[in-house]
Amino acid sequence: MAITAQDVNRLRQETGAGMMDCKKALTEANGDFEAAKDILRKQGQKIASKRAENVTSEGIVLTQVSDDNKNGKVVALACETEPVSKVADFKSLAQRVMDTAVSTNAATKEELLAANQEDGRSLQDHITDLMGKIGEKIDVVSYETVNADQVVAYTHSTGKLGVLVGLVNTNGTDATEVGKDVAMQIAAMNPVALDKDGVDAATVEREIEIGKDQARAEGKPEAMLEKIAMGKLNKFYKENTLLNQEFVKDSSLTIAQLLDKTSKGMTVNNFKRVAIA
Repeated sequence: MAITAQDVNRLRQETGAGMMDCKKALTEANGDFEAAKDILRKQGQKIASKRAENVTSEGIVLTQVSDDNKNGKVVALACETEPVSKVADFKSLAQRVMDTAVSTNAATKEELLAANQEDGRSLQDHITDLMGKIGEKIDVVSYETVNADQVVAYTHSTGKLGVLVGLVNTNGTDATEVGKDVAMQIAAMNPVALDKDGVDAATVEREIEIGKDQARAEGKPEAMLEKIAMGKLNKFYKENTLLNQEFVKDSSLTIAQLLDKTSKGMTVNNFKRVAIA
């Protein structure tokens, strides 16, 4: 069966695949459009399988906050190379991921990827299709949500880092400005937890052992090592947990004090920092 340029263009419009790929698929399918689409999809699946272990260090991070400011979402769509992260199809796919997250309010990344699109196929199917078209690995590497009295989002100018911060006990105060400051603090300082209660036991144990080793190397008496290590642990909490960190714009205030000063009792209940690197 003769494959016309019109046929190729139609398949290209319907799938987004390249002209040569469309012509090859139509030829292999003897002009059957649905069979040609299946061939193109299998091509994407082959690439997905072949490049499954490849590193995805480029991409786009998007943030979005609901109209009532009580829910925020951040998604990271990653690829292998910077040029791919800048093409229109990749950007459109990233927006599709975010739109799906908003419309479905998916609880997990797995639920998000399984969500049906307007054509009845899953979001993951659409990601696989673009892998077939572009020829490199594409993956939703992060999907996070935050709920609070007011959620504030920040996206870094690189487009590869996004932050959500949830503020509670706002008492009707518009916390957009202070929330943005806190979100930028999170982006810059990368705290490991909200406060010391959020630091996992393994990290605490590691920091105590590091403190002991440092004190021992300095020749401190064995009997004092535990006390010295606990002092170093408290310093770790101050430097690495959000509410205890010094505010980068005013070192006389911690983040906890900054929020309380803005509105009595205001604090952060959750934050998410997502980066592609």
